[in-house]
Amino acid sequence: MIKAVIIDDEPAMQEVNSCLLAEYFPDIKLVGTANSIQSGIDLIGAQNPDLVLLDIELADGTGFQLLQKLQPYNFKVVFITGFDSFAIRAIKFSALDYILKPVNETEFQQAIQRAVELIAKKESTQPQVDVLMDSFKREMQTKKLVLRTSESLHIIDVRDICFCKSDNSYTTFYFKENEKIIVSKSLKNYEGLLTEYGFYRVHQSFLVNLNHIKKVDKSDGGFIIMKNKKEIPVSLRQMKNLVGLLEKL
Repeated sequence: MIKAVIIDDEPAMQEVNSCLLAEYFPDIKLVGTANSIQSGIDLIGAQNPDLVLLDIELADGTGFQLLQKLQPYNFKVVFITGFDSFAIRAIKFSALDYILKPVNETEFQQAIQRAVELIAKKESTQPQVDVLMDSFKREMQTKKLVLRTSESLHIIDVRDICFCKSDNSYTTFYFKENEKIIVSKSLKNYEGLLTEYGFYRVHQSFLVNLNHIKKVDKSDGGFIIMKNKKEIPVSLRQMKNLVGLLEKL
């Protein structure tokens, strides 16, 4: 009997993955769920699972940070993630498996089946984990950006920017906690700087961080919902490009 745990800070996602495991993999026993780095570490220590379904974005950090604290480990991991360009890129480089939210049942079955086969073969994934951790460490050395206002100099991490909004010759930067900084430069000045760090011009007035997109809604002309709950319009011309870009992550 394979023992599994689910670590995800969304109760609805815990329930979905639990139900799919029960339906398609009756030989896998779910022995617990957790919703944070610390509760996840405690659960893994108590249950010694063979398989961990791990959300990338947890309430108190990331799934990568959880794994970093447990190195080395023997269980197999299937990651759960939304539209997070860095996370998906890092996982793909390491050739580990992931499930994209919202969960597709076929993709779920394929990812779990591959993990089951690795467990049966007792095949080590340590080389892949090493590549993943190396990618994570390099991402932590994030790019800094200086924003100059009339009163202050703000030194910020590029990854903390949710999106930028143009207002003629001014640009407003929006952050996770709805903090904002207004600078007297046009959005065009920043588009070139930020594109290589996962930003995309979805509309004439908006440059968004792909890592902060929570949902793409193609109804009513098209818009996206960011993780800070802001809605951003997407131009008709850019919607197809955006969806294609996200699907390739």
